[in-house]
Amino acid sequence: MRKNGQYNDGYNNPSQQEEEVKRSYLGSIAHGLATLLTGLKVTFVEFFTGKVTEEYPDNRKTLVMSDRFRGTLYMPLDENGQDKCIACGLCQMNCPNDTLHLEIDTVADEETGKKKKVMRTYRYDLGACMFCRLCVNVCPAGAIAFDTKFEHAVFNKDRLVKILNKPDDRQS
Repeated sequence: MRKNGQYNDGYNNPSQQEEEVKRSYLGSIAHGLATLLTGLKVTFVEFFTGKVTEEYPDNRKTLVMSDRFRGTLYMPLDENGQDKCIACGLCQMNCPNDTLHLEIDTVADEETGKKKKVMRTYRYDLGACMFCRLCVNVCPAGAIAFDTKFEHAVFNKDRLVKILNKPDDRQS
C-alpha cells in the first residue's frame, strides 16, 4: 500500500482521498439539481403561456383548414363537366400503398382510328392512403387533387373505399 511515503493512488494520506470523493459526490448532486431546475424553468414558462388549443366539435362552423391540407382525394371536373383523367396510370404506379386502382379500357377513336385509353373506374381506398401526394404531383393532366375534408371516421372500413368517377362520390 505505502511506498516511499506515498500511497499507490497518488494521495499523501487517506483523508485527502475521502475529501475529494465527497466533493465529487456533492458536485454531482449540485449539477443534477442545476439541470433539473433548467428543465423546470422551461416547464413553468410554458405552463403560464396562453393556450392555443381549439375546441374541435364546438368550433366546427368557424374552423378553417389550410389550402395545403391533404384531406380526401377527389377528381375535379373540367369546364365541360368531364373528367380530366387521360388514363395514363401514373398515379397508380407512384402510389406506395396501392391505394389507387384504375380500370382502363382501350378503345379505338372513331375519328382518327387510333387506340385510346379510357378510364372505366377510379377506385380510391382512403383507409390505406398515407396522404403523401405523390399521385397528385405526378398527374400530367391535373385530374386528381386533395380537398380539405378531414372527418373520415366510419364504423365499417368498406365505406372508406370510394369510386372517384361516380357522380355520388364527386365534387366540383
